Amino acid sequence: MRDFHTPGRSAVLATNGMCATSHPLAAATAIDTLRQGGNALDAALAGAVMLGLAEPAMTGIGGDLFALVSPAGSDDVIAVNGSGRAPKAATAADLRAKGMTKVDTDSAHSITVPGAIDAICAMSDRWGRVGLDRIFAPTIHYMDEGLPVAPRAAFDYAEAHGDLRGTARDIFLNNGQPMKTGDILRLPGQAEVLRRIAKDGRKAFYEGEIAEDMLSTLRALGGVHTAEDFANVETTFSAPLSATYKGRELLEHPPNGQGITAHLMLNILSHFDIPSMDPYGADRVHIEAEAAKLAYGLRNRHLADIDHMTEVDLFLDPKTAADLTSQIDPRRAMPVPMLTPENTHRDTICISVVDRDRMVVSLIYSIFNSFGSGHASDKFGILFHNRGSGFNLLEGHPNELAGGKRPMHSIIPAMLRDNGRVTMPFGVMGGQYQANGHAAFMTNITDFGMDPQTAIDAPRSFSMDGKSRTLVLDGKLRIERGYGETVMADLTARGHDLLVPNTAIGGAQAILIHDSGVLEGASDPRKDGCALGY
Repeated sequence: MRDFHTPGRSAVLATNGMCATSHPLAAATAIDTLRQGGNALDAALAGAVMLGLAEPAMTGIGGDLFALVSPAGSDDVIAVNGSGRAPKAATAADLRAKGMTKVDTDSAHSITVPGAIDAICAMSDRWGRVGLDRIFAPTIHYMDEGLPVAPRAAFDYAEAHGDLRGTARDIFLNNGQPMKTGDILRLPGQAEVLRRIAKDGRKAFYEGEIAEDMLSTLRALGGVHTAEDFANVETTFSAPLSATYKGRELLEHPPNGQGITAHLMLNILSHFDIPSMDPYGADRVHIEAEAAKLAYGLRNRHLADIDHMTEVDLFLDPKTAADLTSQIDPRRAMPVPMLTPENTHRDTICISVVDRDRMVVSLIYSIFNSFGSGHASDKFGILFHNRGSGFNLLEGHPNELAGGKRPMHSIIPAMLRDNGRVTMPFGVMGGQYQANGHAAFMTNITDFGMDPQTAIDAPRSFSMDGKSRTLVLDGKLRIERGYGETVMADLTARGHDLLVPNTAIGGAQAILIHDSGVLEGASDPRKDGCALGY
């Protein structure tokens, strides 16, 4: 039980349905969808689309989407990959010939074809109950009428508004200035896009006037995208990857997402007596930081589009974790491993929903960097993500940019199964931190017995730069102010170069499904959102 003398959040408890996400209106929209006859998938989509207006730096219809879905009446889980591909004509050799060493985050080459809308339509067709018109209706209303900017969204505006360019500045800024708390944001062009998709389905987005608006903007920026690239977008459905940590089964999305890195980190941590450590102490922070360096080093050498990746089994092999563990000195920080020059980010949203029939959805939806590429389509104002900057230009690397290929992705929804029963959808936002965040959340609830809200509230650290636009480690250990000075002094003595970042590390959402059927929702105070149930 939390200390009611100090600031904090109580868990949200309900029995019929629950949503946890990063903006109150999105959570309310999801719950309203459940009350009006929708299922968890309808509710998750309705809330997620609303977040494109409520948190425009984080997500939007010009982005990508991943989800894990457990249908009602089953403990099976399906992985949904709504990430787009590089244009067919794209090649790393062409960019290398121009002297480029990485895919710049603000270039047209960083804009892979947006996959989120196709995924939304495909999931609605497969599992939805109420239809896209009802799913989109609340967001269309607020896009037309306007929505006040919430405090965390205003913080993100202040941090990243300089990345907006051209049409995007006209749409998302207030007379050239960043939106402040209480300012009203309207997106009437995107409202029209949603109306057309609700009426005519995915073709309204990937073909015709809307697609041509996106294509003409991309061509003007030097892109090699074609109408065929847009028309051929296709969501894929597959089985998730499974691994256990101390008897608890963690389900992660297969590559091109980085969920397999969380599995590897947990396999490394299983070699240490984590429960004997202070959950907020230097020993735990140090071991987690060292495990992350090693796991992420392997990630950046091998992780890629699953069709181009040959080392999946390496991440899950117990020998790999044992070999990496042998490199960790419990009293001394190791040098930072060399990484490949993929780009990174810290911006995305997570929404978890469970309905009365116990359909379970964990969904992550993102535009990569803050405000994505910074470019928006000229007519409809679709803000483009820059997921293509997740590629590298290293010849022969499995994640080398190539036409029709998906880039390495940071976003990873997750689910837990205990004794074969789906017990918790969750997600931890924060760009490349997400795999580390999953591992930390798992150890919080498994090794230290924390309830979901306490596990989310706990201070965080990360041995990489979750904000930097390049995936080059600077040797600093990011650490939140929630850790005490004694802990920080101990870590410094072990050789860590500490940095307290301006932005809190990540965000998280979770719903625990108790044996009794009670739903327990938890939402990260680092964001504007909440958990709501009924």
